[in-house]
Amino acid sequence: MITEHSTKQDMLLYLLKQGQATAQDLAKELTISPQATRRHLKDLQAEGLVVFQSVSGGMGRPQYIYQLSPKGREQFPNQYDQFVISFLDTLVHNLGYDQASAILEQHWQRKSLEYRAQLGNGSLPDRVAKLVELRRQEGYMAEFHVDDGKFILTEHNCAIAQVANSFPTVCGHELEMFETALSDCQVERTHWINDGEHRCGYLISAIS
Repeated sequence: MITEHSTKQDMLLYLLKQGQATAQDLAKELTISPQATRRHLKDLQAEGLVVFQSVSGGMGRPQYIYQLSPKGREQFPNQYDQFVISFLDTLVHNLGYDQASAILEQHWQRKSLEYRAQLGNGSLPDRVAKLVELRRQEGYMAEFHVDDGKFILTEHNCAIAQVANSFPTVCGHELEMFETALSDCQVERTHWINDGEHRCGYLISAIS
């Protein structure tokens, strides 16, 4: 995992947030020369952290679009490792899938109540900001903005990606958790990493 701050780390972070980018996009964002950008991308590609596809731009040379590989995504915080997957598999083996799923659901219900207690009874903007901070602390690389009175919560990294791949029901529990934590709001999923998108997104709106 890349832990020290570096231009390569900045490139990976930009690709994580944007989903994909050209070398020109990266050079402009990071204010480095196109030559240096291509050199870093070549190194990242050799390390298996980025992949690219060639897109024809009509006349002239094709354009190269870069994005993170699965290995590249693994460079970012992930609180859940193979031990958790192995533990859940053991639960399924001993108790059956339905019982294991019920235990997972109980875990998320408890976490929902913990979230709600931590958010408190302040204004909705304050509570959403606290929720985003909690998610950041857990490795989700969360942020939010307001659009027409509604809150758009974006998570650029999934801290339970490996769990979600094996037990996709946890994503539904996460959505329910947000609804419980923000009980006076409607929460809708707008983007989903498990659906092949580069981020998870939620639309939060107050119930009138």
